[in-house]
Amino acid sequence: MSRHHASSEDIALDRLPKAPLNRESIRETLSLARYIKPYRRRFLAGLATLFLSATCGLVFPFLAGSLIDAAMRPGGVSLPMLGPLSLNQVALILAAAVSLQALASFNSALAFNRVGQSALADLRRECYQRLIALPMAFFGQRRIGELTSRVSTDVAQIEGALIDALPQMCRQSVFLLGGITLIAITSGQLTAVMLGTLPILIAAAVFFGRRLRRFSRETQDQLAATNTIVEETLQAIASVKAFANETFELGRYDASNRRVLAAALSAARWRAVFVAFFILALFGGIVIVLWFGAGLLQSGKITPGELTRFVLYSTFVAGAMGQSAELFSQIQKTVGATQRVRELLREPTEIDLDHRRATTATMPPGRSKGAVEFADVCFRYPARKEVAVLRHLNLSARPGERIALVGPSGAGKSTITALLLRFYDPESGHLLIDSRDARDYPLTWLRAQMAIVPQDVLLFGGTIAENIAYGRPGADEAAIREAARQANADVFIRAFPEGYATLVGDRGIKLSGGQRQRIAIARAILKNPAILILDEATSSLDSESESLVQVALDHLMQGRTTFIIAHRLATVRNADRIAVIDAGQVVELGTHDELAARPDGLYQRLSALQFGQLPATEPGTPLEAQP
Repeated sequence: MSRHHASSEDIALDRLPKAPLNRESIRETLSLARYIKPYRRRFLAGLATLFLSATCGLVFPFLAGSLIDAAMRPGGVSLPMLGPLSLNQVALILAAAVSLQALASFNSALAFNRVGQSALADLRRECYQRLIALPMAFFGQRRIGELTSRVSTDVAQIEGALIDALPQMCRQSVFLLGGITLIAITSGQLTAVMLGTLPILIAAAVFFGRRLRRFSRETQDQLAATNTIVEETLQAIASVKAFANETFELGRYDASNRRVLAAALSAARWRAVFVAFFILALFGGIVIVLWFGAGLLQSGKITPGELTRFVLYSTFVAGAMGQSAELFSQIQKTVGATQRVRELLREPTEIDLDHRRATTATMPPGRSKGAVEFADVCFRYPARKEVAVLRHLNLSARPGERIALVGPSGAGKSTITALLLRFYDPESGHLLIDSRDARDYPLTWLRAQMAIVPQDVLLFGGTIAENIAYGRPGADEAAIREAARQANADVFIRAFPEGYATLVGDRGIKLSGGQRQRIAIARAILKNPAILILDEATSSLDSESESLVQVALDHLMQGRTTFIIAHRLATVRNADRIAVIDAGQVVELGTHDELAARPDGLYQRLSALQFGQLPATEPGTPLEAQP
């Protein structure tokens, strides 16, 4: 298969950066041994059978040469520790050696695969466990593609090293060292001639290898650019067709595809030259060795069997040396992959950070009352330290109270809910839950008291029932159906042919916006939180869907402390209190009627803009308000 037709996983592995081999990087890589430790007996058994297989491989040329000598001598040959043997006896021993090698190879391959796959399953699980336990500040400074690469591409590289590279390295080391020793024992003169031809092959492999890798990387880069065009076009296919730009997109793809072809053909030319040169140098070296060996054979200095033995051992040595460059490159990539995975595993999780502050945190009895207070809270996002998002914010909510948060975009409304969920902690000040600092509660308990219904609901790609049960894993079917009924979702769910077993598709694409919102509400109802967060839960819905969702939300909010983020003031008029946030502070607080009655208040101006009492483009208005 040509390189430009390789799979995306192969391309990703080929493009992995190589790490320098030093004491620190090697020690880092050897730390992977702890994942092998639970399977060490099988690993050692695989290692033993691997060396047995390699030893049998080294015995093969010796017995093959002896077989030829036995055929040339009527009395047979005499082998160390076995004595005189006939042609048939040597052949029988050779067949037994080949059979033993095959059996040992089977056992070693199976053992290494079982150990490798089991160890990597543990590593993948630990990586994923660590990844989902990391704080939001970590994700705010990393790209998702980079993180998924740690669990997929980097671990795949380690997999290749454990299952393929490590056994190959052990096997080829035995072949190289054993082969050189045995050819030196067979004929010192032929060994000198053979070793004289190796530098040419090694130099050629290094020279051509570097250029082939450069052209291969160029081909991969061009192919990645071509794939990006395909991905962008298919993601925006509606826009492509709406603007009748099929021809334009085809032109873009053709230009990129031609660059891929040019790079691939350049690599193919160098590869063809390398193959031709390598064949010439390899077989030229063999011709020289055979010519010199034939002269020794003619003069009676070696036997036909010894010449055969020497040629076979030389092939083993050449093969081992030929694979050394690829193995070294794979080891470098594995070292780099190990370093990146280990960096991820060393990242402190939310639980780790919690324990550093609240080592004596105890699980509160029962359910939270739902009392919330932000006391003089200041906050900056870790990735934007220069921007103060909340400035000495003070806000409280009594148990069961509905607090609406309104204000211009960027004022800090969503940040308040992020702090409430403890995605982040205040830079200064305190967030109090039931009159106790939120950081003094175990994080899992605290979040178990809360639920959120976001503006853009992200459903998982399973069934409707599974998505509702996400609010309380393990809930029975009756509880799921009751939650759906209270969320005004049971009717449309039962209308589907497969009912609650209906697959929602990637990110819930098979459901409408209103249906996804009601699934999210059912999920929150099933969780039965003490504190509820509604983040623009109806802003993107049509009037009919909004009405159904609003009824469900009204039911959900009963008896729960609720924080409602909204730009549309019609959705927050019935809140117990409305907090107007501006520049990270609560600038106004009261009911709708109280705030609307303030002639120069920010809420009154926002209300006037939304209900058409002021021009929507009034100069100096610091609001982003849409009806």
